[in-house]
Amino acid sequence: MLGEPKRDRKSERRTATRREIIDAAWQVARDKGLAQVTLREVADLVGMRAPSLYTHFASKHAIYDAMFGDAWTQFLEYSKTVESGEPRTSRAAMRFYARVFFDFAVAFPARHQLMNLRTIPDFAPSPEAYAPSMAVMQDFIARMARHGVRGQDDIDLFVAVVSGMIDAQLANDPGGTRWSGLLDRAIDMFADNVGITDERSRP
Repeated sequence: MLGEPKRDRKSERRTATRREIIDAAWQVARDKGLAQVTLREVADLVGMRAPSLYTHFASKHAIYDAMFGDAWTQFLEYSKTVESGEPRTSRAAMRFYARVFFDFAVAFPARHQLMNLRTIPDFAPSPEAYAPSMAVMQDFIARMARHGVRGQDDIDLFVAVVSGMIDAQLANDPGGTRWSGLLDRAIDMFADNVGITDERSRP
């Protein structure tokens, strides 16, 4: 049709190839661990030679960078799919926020390691890759504020409690429910500490 912009098929193919490389890297991370991602193995999965990856990513750290941004984007998308189930009352909302992140994290330990732990030597995400994680945190801060939790110390404490429960689950009972079953109790302790002492909403 006249007037329609021409498709940039070269750019589309490049984007699709980058996506395939990232997916292959996630597959290696899931099967063998985050630190075991190698250019050779990723290249084999996408059907190219390892040197050809450099036309799409400058280094293995560049692949980790893309994975980091992708992981936080995945969480943003996941959180949107479950937000309709968010409770209105404050203590229940605290438990909900914790559960959403806990379940996402333990479902894929290697992804959690890249998102939240410094397990790759000398790797730091670029500002572009870091942006989705900042969007997640800004949204979380706004949600907590709706329930009267606004202090940075309180936000930090909540994050530390949930992160600690995730790490304990993955380290001591991977695939189990030992710390998962204690998560609500831990969040109730947090809620008590910040003054949300009953199930009613707190402005």
